[in-house]
Amino acid sequence: MLVYIHSAKCVGIEALKVTVEVDVTAGIGLHLVGLADAAVKESLLRTVTALTSRGFHIPGKKIVINLAPADMHKSGSGYDLPIALGILAASEQCKAAALGKYLITGELSLDGNIRYVPGALPIVELAAREGFDGCILPEESALEAAEFTAAAVYGVKDLSDVLRIIAGDEPCDDLLVRNLPVCRQQPVQAPSCPDFGDIIGQESAKRAAEIAAAGGHNLILVGAPGSGKSTLARAMAGLLPPMSLEEALTTSKVYSVAGLHTSGVGLIRQRPFRAPHHSSSMAAFLGGGSGENILPGEVSLSTGGILFLDEYAETPKSILEALRGPLEDRRVTISRLRAKVEYPSSFMLVAASNPCPCGYYGEKDRCTCTPARREAYLAKLSGPIMDRIDLHVFMHPVDARKLVTGAVTERSEAVARRVAAARRIQEKRLAGEGIFTNAEMDSRSIKRHCHLSEDCLSLLERLMLSMGLSARAYTRIIRIARTIADLEAAAAFLASSGSAVPDPIPGPIRPEHIAEAASFRFLDRQHPFQ
Repeated sequence: MLVYIHSAKCVGIEALKVTVEVDVTAGIGLHLVGLADAAVKESLLRTVTALTSRGFHIPGKKIVINLAPADMHKSGSGYDLPIALGILAASEQCKAAALGKYLITGELSLDGNIRYVPGALPIVELAAREGFDGCILPEESALEAAEFTAAAVYGVKDLSDVLRIIAGDEPCDDLLVRNLPVCRQQPVQAPSCPDFGDIIGQESAKRAAEIAAAGGHNLILVGAPGSGKSTLARAMAGLLPPMSLEEALTTSKVYSVAGLHTSGVGLIRQRPFRAPHHSSSMAAFLGGGSGENILPGEVSLSTGGILFLDEYAETPKSILEALRGPLEDRRVTISRLRAKVEYPSSFMLVAASNPCPCGYYGEKDRCTCTPARREAYLAKLSGPIMDRIDLHVFMHPVDARKLVTGAVTERSEAVARRVAAARRIQEKRLAGEGIFTNAEMDSRSIKRHCHLSEDCLSLLERLMLSMGLSARAYTRIIRIARTIADLEAAAAFLASSGSAVPDPIPGPIRPEHIAEAASFRFLDRQHPFQ
């Protein structure tokens, strides 16, 4: 008897349908075909043991299992459950009237329990798109899709739960993921981060951090050891508003495919903050893997949030140059001989670096580096990669008197309200364009949304000539000025209304916004630390 079970595999953050065909005929032997890798081939022994432990028998006939399409490589342990159901249905050991209505995936343990598999969100999307009644997934995987309403998602713990569903005799609403008890638990609390109010001094740097958070701009902090670069970067995580539904879905799909979305229920709403060590490999940053099993790297895991590179100038130059594409295109393409995968990489780059090997260049006469060493070190703080970073900030050590007095400054909560209001302005302005922040605007969006007066154009022209800025720096100054204007409108609205859910009206870009934006391009100058 020949039966068909529908499953799926993930390529990037998209899922492709895989049909598991199982045929039981006269003969002997258990055969698996369809370009399966070692993990899939090993599943046969695991599946046979799981079925035996649940009281089923393996028919003493010829069993042929085909994973179609046969020209596409199959990997992972998610085919365990479809293969087991195929053997049971083909040998008529269970009722399977509804077997063809669902996309099914899951890993079997030797006792018949079902374990987590990655990629649940893309698989559920595929089920809705292909018109299936729903998905049958391991409970832990199904929790990722708790907010998905376009298709029924069943979370199962063992083989008996699956057999209840595919029999089609009774409603199994108790197994729907939205009805599982764990879905009614309190959401996971967001991790703590430093508060802006605890950072003494550094007002200019905090202003740049607020602008970067409001517009999604890239930021580099340069300064001596102990000036607060890392603390300020980590405090930025507390300024970012929760992700919109579209942003949360994209980020959650990346984490789902990577097998990292296992700590909560539903979509990831907290913006990610990734801080890889500067010695990490190229594959860790950009993503990689063998064959078609290509996993996302840090630039993709940071999508919707912050990628923090501490000790930026210590990072290998090859990796820094490789960041050019993701920073500009907001996506990364990883090519192998047999596969080509594209992942989103729309993140905020926040970098921190010392100005020289000893760390004290620009701090009077404290620097002990030779000119040659200093020049080689500063070479990483210039060129095309720096051109793609919007805001450059030099941070001097905080004056001892300020540290002793510990003056109270604005808390993160107040700054976050302005940032959220500015993001709301951008959300309305950019609705329908597939982007969410000012930093993502291309030249067409800039012409449409960033109207400059004659005074602004005249000032911008003078700044371009005096600072020797590139065309890319020109557009970045306009984007930053647009964000500064949005922040000004947000602050005025909050001051007048005090609303917790702001909906302010954006204001025009003025010359003072252009001047402030250009002041954050200090690395473009000929002698930036003097």
